[in-house]
Amino acid sequence: MEIFPFFGGVFHPLISFIVSLSIIVFVHEYGHYIVGKWTGIKADVFSVGMGPVVLSRVDKNGTTWQLAAIPFGGFVKFKGDANISSSHADSKTSAYNKSDLRATLHGAPLWARTATVAAGPVFNFVFSIIIFFSLFISVGQVREPLTISKINPLPTINQLKEGDEIISISGYELSSPSSMRNMLEYIEHIDKKSIDYEVRRDGDIINLLGPPVDLPRISGLVPLSAAVEASLSAGDVILEINDEPINKFNQLKDAVEKSTGLPINLTVWREEKIFKTTIMPKREDIPQPEGGFITKWRIGIIGSIYPFELLKESIPVLQAIQLSFFQTYSIITSSINGLYHIIAGEISTCNLSGPVKISKISSEMAKEGLVSFIQLLAVLSAAIGFMNLLPIPVLDGGHLVFFAYEAIFKKPPNQKAFSALMTIGFAFVLFFMMFAIFNDFFC
Repeated sequence: MEIFPFFGGVFHPLISFIVSLSIIVFVHEYGHYIVGKWTGIKADVFSVGMGPVVLSRVDKNGTTWQLAAIPFGGFVKFKGDANISSSHADSKTSAYNKSDLRATLHGAPLWARTATVAAGPVFNFVFSIIIFFSLFISVGQVREPLTISKINPLPTINQLKEGDEIISISGYELSSPSSMRNMLEYIEHIDKKSIDYEVRRDGDIINLLGPPVDLPRISGLVPLSAAVEASLSAGDVILEINDEPINKFNQLKDAVEKSTGLPINLTVWREEKIFKTTIMPKREDIPQPEGGFITKWRIGIIGSIYPFELLKESIPVLQAIQLSFFQTYSIITSSINGLYHIIAGEISTCNLSGPVKISKISSEMAKEGLVSFIQLLAVLSAAIGFMNLLPIPVLDGGHLVFFAYEAIFKKPPNQKAFSALMTIGFAFVLFFMMFAIFNDFFC
């Protein structure tokens, strides 16, 4: 079900972006706040948003919780901070007594300051892990024996029914979900509109005709992709490419790769109707496991081996935890790899997205439903956590570098050098944001 259905036009991307950013900012800043509280550092203000205050209240600990008018960002202002970036101590803190000074960020022990600053990105990572864990547990994995839970509308003969247990396809016996992929190689040469199925139905084993596997059917779309721009939808089946009939998803992939970005004419089946459309593949730089990138052409169509939906069951908790950590780790490593290759000039800077593109992606995922939107939150949270750990002054990573200097040399960095580096860091972050916005409009 679509999220934010009452907003259309430019307001849908804007609302989607504000909601997703506000949630991630709250998680990040709450990490700073709660770990600061645990380590004895008092927070004067916790703000979601910037600028004029819209709503506020003071809790029993004296912290002001507020919602500000400009919904882009947020902050925690700790006791003794001269500004909301926590970069300088208020001159008044020098007059504090020992216990009051301990409650300030700048007067706290090094370990407490380090834990408080690092907590923001760490909470972003934990938030991603929790979301992925919840999705793995709720969505589950394919149950054995393979059982059809839903029949998709298709332009082929289909004698299958919901509840059928699949025994074999075109003579290839299916013993587990993984065997479905192995079967693709076995029946790769079979190019028919309908193939033989052996199923168990109501206790009886029967043979019947059903749709081919690896069908060029759209199960999902990548936000802002060429497929979205061509008005394709989940459930569409590609019948022809440049007037040549196809029966397999790999035929579509091959045609897109060979196009080198040139327009492709598609004949599409949708709900018993056939229409034609033209699609323009987009370049994409794909990270490789061993490092580096390769250039591919993509139209943003997500396919499925199965021409039907299969019954699922819960994933074991320990396996879901492991998958959640791996998913978050993959986002972080991909971000590191991508940023490195952009700086090295090995891939296009157009791979760097700014707020405009992110707002459009948020809108597309919100239109797909709650699960897709929540999954986007997990991806953005991990990516923002990583960005905040970059060793740039004004970011959390920059503060951690200063703390490392203090730990090694047993004294804080020179105040003039510190102020100069903070100014340079702010200018760099501002340039980075402007460059990303430039990419959004001109790439």
